[in-house]
Amino acid sequence: MSVLYPTFLLCVYGFFSNLRPLEPFLTAYLMGPNKNLTETQVVNEIYPIWTYSYLVLLFPIFLATDYLCYKPVLVLQATSLVVTYAMLWKAQGMLAMQLLEFFFGLATASDVAYYSYIYSVVDSSHYQRVTSYCRSITLFGSAAGSLTGQLLLSVAQAELVHLVIVSLVSASVAFVAPWFLPMPKRSLFFHKSLGAAENRPCSASQTEREQDSDVHMPMISRPSEAGRSSSGLVDVLRMLFRDFVQCYRCRPLLAWSVWWALATCGYFQIINYAQPLWEKIRPSQDYEIYNGYVETASTLLGALAALLVGCLPVSWAQWGELALCLLSMLMAVCVFLMNLLENIWVSYGSYILFRATYMLLITVATYQIAASLNMQRYALVFGVNTFGALLLQSLLTLVVVDSAGLGLDVFTQFLIYGTYFAVISVIFLLAGLCTLASKRRHKEDVMADIQAEAESNSPLNGDVSSCTSMQGNPSASLSKNTG
Repeated sequence: MSVLYPTFLLCVYGFFSNLRPLEPFLTAYLMGPNKNLTETQVVNEIYPIWTYSYLVLLFPIFLATDYLCYKPVLVLQATSLVVTYAMLWKAQGMLAMQLLEFFFGLATASDVAYYSYIYSVVDSSHYQRVTSYCRSITLFGSAAGSLTGQLLLSVAQAELVHLVIVSLVSASVAFVAPWFLPMPKRSLFFHKSLGAAENRPCSASQTEREQDSDVHMPMISRPSEAGRSSSGLVDVLRMLFRDFVQCYRCRPLLAWSVWWALATCGYFQIINYAQPLWEKIRPSQDYEIYNGYVETASTLLGALAALLVGCLPVSWAQWGELALCLLSMLMAVCVFLMNLLENIWVSYGSYILFRATYMLLITVATYQIAASLNMQRYALVFGVNTFGALLLQSLLTLVVVDSAGLGLDVFTQFLIYGTYFAVISVIFLLAGLCTLASKRRHKEDVMADIQAEAESNSPLNGDVSSCTSMQGNPSASLSKNTG
């Protein structure tokens, strides 16, 4: 019962907080008669606020989540979602929409509380099961929300404002669940046990190969019962820095983390600005749009791709970097196709394939990183990788998207994003070739060492000559034996 109750409440919260029928049609809603915003205002002045807010709030929310023991941050996230959709319904003007994006950035940064709470209230033997429940229910909620929005528009002939109301009702239902969650008594950094074992990065024991399927989910190891202690902020920051240096000395972990940060940066840009691209190709004021079906299909196919990772007969440790090269190039091709052909169906299909490819690779990256870490360092490494992705995304947004920078149109933006993924592919092609060459040299060195050792253990040349001489002159041998 101690496992079932919080898991059930978290699943209810995860489903309804992700049930957002408006989300696939947000750009059409903002540029439609309800808000009357221009494309430049939406793309270049409103959407960038989410990126900046997410970046600025991520680390403070990360520390606050641990210090406050998760539940208060879950309540904060639920409140932020309610405020977001209430403002979408009633607020007017660009400044109000920018403030709305800040609240949504706060809600997104608070995802860390959702994906870490359960590990503080259940036994470690239940981690795998509750993780699959919580992760799958959020994907199902997201897909159900997209499908609901599309059906309301296409079948029920509802208006976009009705999708805002349904999203607000769903967020209000989700708001109730966190209040009934039990309050955890421990956390990872500030409130931990005295007897916790030291963790070492880059180990490969079986207990360290816990799988994680989400970019924001920290894994928390079970503390011992020897007692508990509280750490101050300075102690926590010092410990985080020490662990950071030790973890990123591991080359495989560093390689997967670099891809994580680079690809996630580009992924965020694509999903953030795909709707404005589709709006330019097929304006919602003139045609029926099918963004909801596309988001539903891409979410479900991405979940399926993540599940297939465990079935693929690939040695990721050996071929991982070259696989990252090939699949990153596939993602680059998808981005180019979304943009260059200016065909809505090609753009839809390319988007679905792009998201499925990313979900497959991010699942592999998550597992490869998790396999190199003890559980208490999952939160640190995954948080650092996400922060790196957001930092790169903020720089890319400031230069390419923001009106304070170049303020490029959406077609030019997607040309840059496609080139960005092509550069990622080239980087990992070179890294993969270097890895293979290094392994080949190492193998040759090992063979040379073995051969040299075999020669050093062989009989001396003099003994060999003597033995040969005796074999060639049997009488001499007999005389020697007789003597």
